[in-house]
Amino acid sequence: MKKTENKKIVDKEEIKSLVEFHKSKGYTVVFTNGCFDILHAGHITYLAAAAEQGDVLVVGLNSDASVKKIKGDKRPVVEEAHRAKVLAALACVDYVVLFDEPDPENLIMNITPDILVKGADWTEDRIIGAGFVRQSGGKVERIDLVPQISTTTIIDRIVMRYGC
Repeated sequence: MKKTENKKIVDKEEIKSLVEFHKSKGYTVVFTNGCFDILHAGHITYLAAAAEQGDVLVVGLNSDASVKKIKGDKRPVVEEAHRAKVLAALACVDYVVLFDEPDPENLIMNITPDILVKGADWTEDRIIGAGFVRQSGGKVERIDLVPQISTTTIIDRIVMRYGC
């Protein structure tokens, strides 16, 4: 049975019990996170590759307040409810959970994923939660990014073309 978008968007308490349920069935739980502001082909490629690492993909999504702390007052461009809905519509994503902190460390410690995935632009020593996941018996995977595509380059292109 396919999960509808609204069943895929869960809170921190729900995701903990859902992950426990999936693990009890022998499924491998993969976790990744990000802002995913202005979803683009690079994000899609990345999320599909993350999903291939296991059976259940959980995406931690930075809340609007969290994105502002990381990226500045002009971001996010797309509000959190809309970003969550778009991510939940992707077949490769099983669950989306919002978090308010600047990083997903508490969320990672709450769900203890089997595999933590980040982009290859992150060095091992900078991946938040990597040590915890490894100590818990899990592994960390880095996935190559699609070159020359990012939300920032898309925004810059829009500003250049339309003189905003």
